[in-house]
Amino acid sequence: MNDIKALCDQVRQTAYDIHVYHAHGHLEKVYENALAHRLTKVGLKVKQQQPINVFDEDGTLIGEYLADLLVEDLLIVELKTAKALAPEHEAQILGYLKSARLEHGLLINFGSYKFEIRKFAWSGMSQPKSPGSFSLLISALFALFAVK
Repeated sequence: MNDIKALCDQVRQTAYDIHVYHAHGHLEKVYENALAHRLTKVGLKVKQQQPINVFDEDGTLIGEYLADLLVEDLLIVELKTAKALAPEHEAQILGYLKSARLEHGLLINFGSYKFEIRKFAWSGMSQPKSPGSFSLLISALFALFAVK
């Protein structure tokens, strides 16, 4: 699937359906498995706990981290089971996108009674200031979706 908007819409709807069915209260791994299972079932390529290379500014490989989900090799999905999403969660996914030199990510929280999902895009052009700053959110946050 080449259209990133359609891909994000499909992941968003699938995650919401999981939230409706399973509600909140499970461990993060349960939601990770459910999302991977359902996305794979509809024909998407999904990798769980996928090692992602982290590069320094000059392109030197300096390490790796494990993405909760990597969908179609284009979209990082970071899952949380917190009472609410916090600025440090946003900073985490932005750091992942920047370091891995990937452009798109979704941050999904299954831990609240209210479903939370946020889409992020890293253009590589802007440099974030402190996590949670207004300019960071404006430049990196495309949409905030909160559904009761």
